[in-house]
Amino acid sequence: MQKLLITRLMPPRVLEAAKARFDVTLRDDPAPLAPAELRAALRDHDAVLPTLGDRFQPDVFADVSQPRAKILANFGVGYNHIDVDAARAAGIAVTNTPGAVTDATADIALTLILMTARRAGEGERMLRAGLWGGWTPTQMLGTHVSGKTVGIIGMGRIGKAIARRCHAGFGMDVIFCNRSPVADAGVPARQVTLAEAMGADFVVVAVPGGKATHHLMNAEAFAAMKPSGIFVNISRGDVVDEAALIAALHAGKIAGAGLDVFEFEPQVPSALIAMENVTLLPHLGTAAQEVREDMGMMAVTNLIAHLEGRDLPNRV
Repeated sequence: MQKLLITRLMPPRVLEAAKARFDVTLRDDPAPLAPAELRAALRDHDAVLPTLGDRFQPDVFADVSQPRAKILANFGVGYNHIDVDAARAAGIAVTNTPGAVTDATADIALTLILMTARRAGEGERMLRAGLWGGWTPTQMLGTHVSGKTVGIIGMGRIGKAIARRCHAGFGMDVIFCNRSPVADAGVPARQVTLAEAMGADFVVVAVPGGKATHHLMNAEAFAAMKPSGIFVNISRGDVVDEAALIAALHAGKIAGAGLDVFEFEPQVPSALIAMENVTLLPHLGTAAQEVREDMGMMAVTNLIAHLEGRDLPNRV
């Protein structure tokens, strides 16, 4: 049997499916692969199922001549931690798990919109601390969500799913910015420039990670937001210049932020943690049992296709 390295603990159903076809080495460590582990993964295994943070960058491939591994079946739709060009040059295929993550990630975007606008995290902290003195008409007034405008940055699968929820569920007007024209956003929507999209009541970032989008959300982008605007990121942490976001929040240039991902995660700036107008989630975008199972099974399907010499369903 071919040797498969799985770099993080997976749901039991996924492990069972993988072990039925491969000689599996399961790495039971929540941290990303260390540099030496990255190189050993390519040298010592026929296939690797990596996850977020396992940084297979050009130096890793350059250090391993004639790697034994021939496929990196990434667990997740985002693969900016893998240099696909360098992998291809080394004779290694890369796959991902699109589709399985769409609805769950869109749900988290709406969670962050609502929590930040209605000050839910702040209110819960107050209650748990025993500081709630009872209801009053002016207590913890937040921002009404229904009927407002949402600006979506990136109108792919996830962006469209967010748009559907905002339009159908909350009667929101939808504007969006996308690097290429989108003929059908799935709901009534208008494609605009980045600056115009940033001027919406709620701005949600749903672009892929990678060099092209690194620090797309910078000081200039935040300057285009209005003081009542709320910023939400469910894409990749390094899409946002966190220092610029913190500066915009401190200066009152924007009203609040909801973040599920971070530029240097799992490190989260103490400045963000200290702000009551910021909702912080520990990368929960796809954290539902059935979703993580679907992602893992999709990765295993790609691995089996490679094993059997068939076309890879989700090659990137």
